Amino acid sequence: MVTHRLVLRPPRENDLQTLIALYADPAVNRFCAAATPQGAGAVEAQLQGWIAHWQKLGFGHWAIAERDKPEVLIGFGGLMHRSVAGHAGLYLYYRITPQAWGRGLASEMALHAIEQAFEQRHEGAVVAAVLPSNAPTRKTLECLGLRLKGALADGPGSAAALLYELSADRWASLPRAEPEAIAFAA
Repeated sequence: MVTHRLVLRPPRENDLQTLIALYADPAVNRFCAAATPQGAGAVEAQLQGWIAHWQKLGFGHWAIAERDKPEVLIGFGGLMHRSVAGHAGLYLYYRITPQAWGRGLASEMALHAIEQAFEQRHEGAVVAAVLPSNAPTRKTLECLGLRLKGALADGPGSAAALLYELSADRWASLPRAEPEAIAFAA
């Protein structure tokens, strides 16, 4: 799948080392370390879960590359059905390498995923969970049309995440525009 600037494809088993390296980057995990699988085995299990989601449902998180360098992955993201802190939904997720931040690439991928959710799959809503301190991601979600719905707590001692949601009805009422690039300082 190709967007204006991106190549999006289902993840593959040979993406494991790229995913491990992405998760090992402290800047990438600055706001989401608690949600990052720890150790190669846990990362491999997550990747296998993504692949299984694709095989079962025909969509899921993509491996993301820029169109001018399709062989170099810059991250992973997309939509998957999952449950976070007991709240089930179609969750938007992305992790992008810091070298690709601030150019609107995550927004471009997310917009494409949201379009598919509502216009092709006819889903009722898309949700995302983000820590309150992650201002750039919160701004990205808000620019895409998601609105703060509440908070999710994974358990005692863990920080509550904010739950954002975009309904199909709200999506239908939004003007279509190119997503805004959000500055994201490491």
